[in-house]
Amino acid sequence: MKKLYIPLVLLTALSLSLSAQEKSRKEREGDKYAFRYSFDKAIESYTHAKNLSPDGQRRLAESYSKMDQNKEAEIVYAKLIGSGIGLIAEDYYNYAMVMKANAKYDEANKTMDKFSEQKPDDLRAKSYAGSKASFADLLKDNGSFKVETLKVNTAAQDFGTSFYKDQIVFASTRSAAKMVKRSYNWNGMPFLNMFVADKDGTQLKDPKRFDNSLNGKMHDGPGSFSRDATFMAYTKNHFKDKSKDKVVELQICFSTFRDGKWSEEEPFNYNNNEYSVGQPFLTEDGNTMYFTSDMPGGYGGSDLYKTSRMPGSAWNKPENLGNSINTEGDEMFPFVESEKGVLYFSSNGLSGLGGTDIFTSVITNGGYGLPKNSGSPLNTQYDDFACIVDSKTHKGYFSSNRSGGSGADDIYGVEVLKVADIQKRIEGFARDRNLKVLGGVSITLLDESNKVLDTITTNADGSFSFKVASNTNYLLTGKKKKFNDGNNVANTNGNEAVVKADVILLTKAEAIASEIKEGKDLAELLALNTIFFDYGKSDIRKDAEPDLDKIIEIMNAYPEMIVEFRSYTDCRSTKEFNQLLSERRAKASSEYVRQKISNPSRIHGKGYGEPKLASLCPCEGPVLSECLEGEHQKNRKTEFIIVKK
Repeated sequence: MKKLYIPLVLLTALSLSLSAQEKSRKEREGDKYAFRYSFDKAIESYTHAKNLSPDGQRRLAESYSKMDQNKEAEIVYAKLIGSGIGLIAEDYYNYAMVMKANAKYDEANKTMDKFSEQKPDDLRAKSYAGSKASFADLLKDNGSFKVETLKVNTAAQDFGTSFYKDQIVFASTRSAAKMVKRSYNWNGMPFLNMFVADKDGTQLKDPKRFDNSLNGKMHDGPGSFSRDATFMAYTKNHFKDKSKDKVVELQICFSTFRDGKWSEEEPFNYNNNEYSVGQPFLTEDGNTMYFTSDMPGGYGGSDLYKTSRMPGSAWNKPENLGNSINTEGDEMFPFVESEKGVLYFSSNGLSGLGGTDIFTSVITNGGYGLPKNSGSPLNTQYDDFACIVDSKTHKGYFSSNRSGGSGADDIYGVEVLKVADIQKRIEGFARDRNLKVLGGVSITLLDESNKVLDTITTNADGSFSFKVASNTNYLLTGKKKKFNDGNNVANTNGNEAVVKADVILLTKAEAIASEIKEGKDLAELLALNTIFFDYGKSDIRKDAEPDLDKIIEIMNAYPEMIVEFRSYTDCRSTKEFNQLLSERRAKASSEYVRQKISNPSRIHGKGYGEPKLASLCPCEGPVLSECLEGEHQKNRKTEFIIVKK
């Protein structure tokens, strides 16, 4: 199933000719079968070849894995890696994956350590490193999900459910009576068709073909529907594909229900002969679609994308969901539970229990929260994928090829028991010192590493809200003109779905008053604000204005305060010239402040020339200065001294 979609065939096709002259006839024969997805025949050829090359051993192991014969795949990978010849980092990763599929987790982790050493920047290696300490918890049932086996399953492939009115549509290889039967090279089963079934509680019953006009000669399904069930998107083979790679890619098609029937298919405007698009999920209004693709520009394998449109218009350029979701592996089967804003998807690149696992990610205003592995019993050492959940009942379905099922891939019922575990929200208000709400405040959400996740501006009611991940620490900062920045921290470690966190902003004068109350000396605060001048000039520089503005705030907050500005020069020029220059600097500084404070007579300026040198850079005497310009700059300054508080 999960390997059916978006197989990595382009690299395979390109490498078929490599070192062909060094391979035996049987190995070359196996390569051709593997390229055609005839993995059973590829295994037959490879196992009868003498002295398989490292590339041949790799392809044999991959073929076993594609056929879910993971014990055999493990043996071949062990031989390949044990030889130490022609190895690539991906061999260690794939070896670890088949060991996970065989529930050999300790051995798999040791092999992942080797993979991580070789590719530390690989997103899969980072995911493994970040979840290694908590991996054992995934094997435990923490009571978040309840799984139910369904009777509707057959020995065929049954998977990929979607909500349709009060029914369920799914994809299946179950046969229907036909004079001509076609089968897929990969597993010898018939091609997929879409079926619809009634619901009996969680159980499904009376499955039948969904619509014969939409089921073609090759794979059709899974599909997805708008809430009113009048618009659908579904996956099918691009059977008219004439591309050079000889691979029939997947495409997305749409159909509209009108006049009592489904319209002829309408192709997605981003279908392409050179790559696949598939597994669409439509939001309730049918105007936003998530899907899977191996289009160029992704992170590797298949990635998740999002696109939207205005009603009746073409779809916009797809947006990759980014490396918080996608990896160098395969991310597939997107589904969004709208009420809680949770993205469900499947991945074999993020660290899991084996095969593909089901993950959840909270959709935030600025992107997607850290993916959370759903753990046991939803995930197993096998392939678990394509989870959908009803927002009202918290019940739904997922697919798996786990042991104990009816056949290849089966459909299972699921109930989400701990909804709050996968949905968190930080809410609050921007307020002033008197707790009055503030509009027009820019509130920024940052993670523990100070990475900006989202920024919003409060409206008149001062409120803000962010969708966030569970068990995470966040920093909130608020910015507004004429106010100092406000900060607050919030964490989502508890059971609350909503975490309250206001951001308080103080005016600059209030902030200074607060610092004084905390024990900081006012003179110390003023001393921190020394301004500097250019050589030979007394103009107020732009970089000095914020410090002078702070003095204005302080003096307006303390109407009895008297301040003296003391100005200096460096040693260059004559003492007479420097005395006059320092006086001009003192006057310019005091005039800047005098115009903006109450009772301007409270400010005085005095020039002291060059006798007080902050750095020892003399220009007179037996030892002349060899100071650089930066040292001289320290002496061209104005200091602020409190005469009366």
